[in-house]
Amino acid sequence: MAQRNNKYDRQLRIWGEHGQTALERARVCVLNCGPTGSEALKNLVLGGIGSFTIVDASEVSVSDLGNNYLVDWESMGQSKAKSVCALLQELNESVVAKFVEESPEALLKSNPTFFAQFTLVIATQMTETHLLKLEEICRQHNVMLVIARSYGLAGLVRISVREHVIIESKPDNRVEDLRLHIPWPELQSYVDEFDIDTPDNNIHKHIPFAILLIKIAEDWKKAHGGKLPANVRLFKEAITARRRVVEEEDNYTEALKSAYIMLFPPGISSQLRAVLEDKAAEVEASSSDFWIMVAALKQFMANEGQGEPPLDGAIPDMHSFTDYYIKLQKIYQARAEADVTAVEGYVARILKRIGRDSSPIPRSTIKLFCKNSRNLRVLRCKMLSDEYSSRSGSELQRLLAAEESSHPALYILLRAVDHFAATYNRFPGAFDGEIEEDVSRLKSLAVGLLNDMGGGGASLPEDVVSEVCRFGASEIHCVASIVGGIASQECIKLLTRQFTPIQGTLIYNAMSATSLVLNV
Repeated sequence: MAQRNNKYDRQLRIWGEHGQTALERARVCVLNCGPTGSEALKNLVLGGIGSFTIVDASEVSVSDLGNNYLVDWESMGQSKAKSVCALLQELNESVVAKFVEESPEALLKSNPTFFAQFTLVIATQMTETHLLKLEEICRQHNVMLVIARSYGLAGLVRISVREHVIIESKPDNRVEDLRLHIPWPELQSYVDEFDIDTPDNNIHKHIPFAILLIKIAEDWKKAHGGKLPANVRLFKEAITARRRVVEEEDNYTEALKSAYIMLFPPGISSQLRAVLEDKAAEVEASSSDFWIMVAALKQFMANEGQGEPPLDGAIPDMHSFTDYYIKLQKIYQARAEADVTAVEGYVARILKRIGRDSSPIPRSTIKLFCKNSRNLRVLRCKMLSDEYSSRSGSELQRLLAAEESSHPALYILLRAVDHFAATYNRFPGAFDGEIEEDVSRLKSLAVGLLNDMGGGGASLPEDVVSEVCRFGASEIHCVASIVGGIASQECIKLLTRQFTPIQGTLIYNAMSATSLVLNV
């Protein structure tokens, strides 16, 4: 265990022991191990996934030596899947490595249930027709699907999951939930122990800012008919008026910075409200543990929580005496534990009602849920078949007209090249002598796609169409490393159920070194 923790020390600090355990239980399948697939898989192997299986029927050629560092001269003419598998195994011997020397397209046709054994499938460099079939299989067996493609100086990454629930979404701007506007009895009792007008200057400058905010707000309400200040400026003036030695009283500086917390406490976000109002929260015997806990959360908020989710128990650093701070910290932690106990009770009653009381949800799981309940997320991805048949062309038309970058055009063109290949049995730009004709053919197919999607009249930049033809379906390593890196990052989000995955199709434009997520 110590050796494992040393190996993964840096990432354990990001997603924790439970996140690493989820990775180690993951069974990942990668379809095609060109540079895009190899780069994505390399990152996951280094991260410590449980096992991987490469599906690829091709042999190592000269072109592979120029864009895939996981093959070498010694593997020329040999199975690419076998060669990449062997070198990846050297990166992390803890990961179980397997390979299948068969094309993904053939495997989809001959043995579609093959994919049911995996936690997640990464499909790289696959055309639209086969992706539609693969997605249908993955949805049927509840397997997560990540699509990644590098095409010359462009690329895309897309996720397809039926439902992905996220407890630890870890938003960039975490909201401090101190409940200063509604202190519970234990907190109020502790606040009452302090006299912020104490003649002792040393004590005065070490009162935690949370205590200061509650006390000053109480004094304001006494003087103004029970009402809080009308705005933050007035409240800050009241805080400043109680200050003594400006340059030394850091606790008052902290109080001024956090004054808004008292007047504008965190409400229920639209994302959390959507989770609470989701039909899946009306639980039955087949409901997942997540939705059972959501149902319990709703009952808690309607009763003990008084409209608020459970307290997470965390408080920020405060300029204070150590014993003051520790006692305040223990009060918050005790309240958080009490909230967990209350939610746990609701969970037990719900499980009994639906006939599942023989398989209780562990308290540790409920505690993690409660700690992160303010930031719950649920992701449901549109199926590729729905996206491709949707009448979203008007939105693309708007983006093509308004967007200065070429991302919307690349989205259409990366679909059009598959239609080109289906029509001409090759990708555009494969032969130098036909590039001009291919530009016209590709543009015609792309405009046809837009028309089918309801975007008639939209125009595609000529230079972008020409560039896509010039790519000749090449898979360039510098682009593949970025696309594969993004894909592996999204895989880790899905496997650990932490952070929020991209919602839509991410288009990467290496010509401008920019990316954009399109929702169509």
